[in-house]
Amino acid sequence: MSGRAGRRGKDERGIVVLVIDERMSPSTAKEIVKGKADPLNSAFKLTYNMVLNLLRVEGINPEFMLERSFYQFQHFSSIPALYDKLKSCEQQYESIKIENEEEVARYYKLRKKLELVQDQIAVMMNEPKYLLPFLQPGRLVTVKSGDLNFDWCVVLNFHKKPGEKPIYIIDVLAHLTLESAAQKLTVEIQPCPLSERGELKAIPIQHILIREISAVRVYLPDDLRTKEARQGILKAVQDIIRRHPCGLPLLDPVRDMGIKSNDMTSYIKQYSILQTRIDEHPLTKSPQLKTIYEQYERKANIEKQVIDAKNELKKAQSLLQIGDLKRHKRVLRRLGYCNSADVIDLKGRVACEIDTGDELVTTELLFNGVFNDLTVSQACALLSCFVFQEKANEMPKLLPELSVPLHLLQETARRVARVSIESKIEMDEERYVDGFKPFMMDVVKAWVDGQSFANICKMTTIFEGSIVRCMRRLEELLRQMCCAAKAIGNSELEAKFTEGTQKIKRDIVFAASLYL
Repeated sequence: MSGRAGRRGKDERGIVVLVIDERMSPSTAKEIVKGKADPLNSAFKLTYNMVLNLLRVEGINPEFMLERSFYQFQHFSSIPALYDKLKSCEQQYESIKIENEEEVARYYKLRKKLELVQDQIAVMMNEPKYLLPFLQPGRLVTVKSGDLNFDWCVVLNFHKKPGEKPIYIIDVLAHLTLESAAQKLTVEIQPCPLSERGELKAIPIQHILIREISAVRVYLPDDLRTKEARQGILKAVQDIIRRHPCGLPLLDPVRDMGIKSNDMTSYIKQYSILQTRIDEHPLTKSPQLKTIYEQYERKANIEKQVIDAKNELKKAQSLLQIGDLKRHKRVLRRLGYCNSADVIDLKGRVACEIDTGDELVTTELLFNGVFNDLTVSQACALLSCFVFQEKANEMPKLLPELSVPLHLLQETARRVARVSIESKIEMDEERYVDGFKPFMMDVVKAWVDGQSFANICKMTTIFEGSIVRCMRRLEELLRQMCCAAKAIGNSELEAKFTEGTQKIKRDIVFAASLYL
């Protein structure tokens, strides 16, 4: 580990000592010394405080700021590369010529619709209450994981994964390529068709990845650790496939598995209709069907890349986050922070003073007079909900003097959330309200009332460092609340927040260094 080697502007070169051991590979060491620096990407985020401060300044507007931000600059700089990517995709698309393309396109769309219906049927079949009774050892199933389609696999056993959602892990014998079968990790496994040379290997899968369930089971020997035993199972599966040239018999979802819902009946009917149309299609009996289908599928994928490249280019050429800005302005107008001409009112000027906590909810609390009837310690405790963002094990048992202000805070947050949702901002109301965490309210009140740091640490299971961090952020928010109270001309409220700042800023919490 080292800092900058040499002083910029004074030293021509510097010396860095890299201490490593034999556990570091040469390629990793080379990457540390000669590798490229991490890319610098803008993390620009639009906030209400930023919008209000820009509206307050004459001769400038939020649109002007968005257009000249580093975030926008990075996207403008990517336009040449996106244009080259689009041109390359279009050339690839035009280079693929398919005879009788309209018929091939009809057949391709029918196959894709059939796959979608199969996916819907598989989702219902994979419900544990229907699936688990048929996962006996030796059952043949097909597995689909993303773009990987596994041929017939052999079920070994299954067990439930601990957690809230009912997820079952199934161990199956899958036919893999020789390269992936030799690897110890199952991260980069590659399936291999049973007709090609490969090796059976036991891998774990989730129950939701099962695609088809066969009515056929194979005999499993007692010991599968030897390669000869697995090879015997492979030959048995291949023999079963040879005896069923039209495909292995599958379990019927309604008759065999007992899924008698209306949705399943509808999906089976759709599947039957689509399968009939595919069987009647003239390409079905063509000896070149596989080659033509793969060629058109490749062209369809390139067409999708062309559409994606056009969308990326259009997004890069447009002014980013302009939609978010319009929605933010709509919220501000509906809550009375600015008028239809984007001129900020008194509430807007007050919200400009606050950026440590949620500026909208704090301003609403100020104008609703919530802080007027609170003591200094109660006001500080309530404001702690805006700055504490960490997790806690249990909810504190708050006295009425704290639970009533907390209820007012939550009701105000719900109103702001509803206005935001009505303004087309994607937001979860309950999650937004839960973001104001009251786990430090009793601790902050005790600290403002003069208790020692040792005593307040005994009141909660929150780490001492988290308590200190919350207190420091709370002191910053209190200073901003003083400025906000001054902006509305409320001297009593300003004095209350000033007193809170003085009472909270003491002792080890605000020590310049713990070593002093």
